[in-house]
Amino acid sequence: MARKPNYRFARLERERNKAAKKAERAKQKAERAEQRRLEKAGLPAEGDDAAGAEAGAAESTAGTSGERLDADGTGPSQAER
Repeated sequence: MARKPNYRFARLERERNKAAKKAERAKQKAERAEQRRLEKAGLPAEGDDAAGAEAGAAESTAGTSGERLDADGTGPSQAER
């Protein structure tokens, strides 16, 4: 004879999996935010030597106007447009 389904157990398992997945996403989001904060402050991100130098070049300012340049240094970035 088949066992009676345990709906409560199945629901709790789904909720635990969902909570673990949500916690992992929150952790990754916090890590990305911390990395952006460090890059904005001008500090190199952990384990990101080459990209930090490239990001610093892309955020250089154009003279006294204060507008940011594209990565190639030609004009205002997309954020400024």
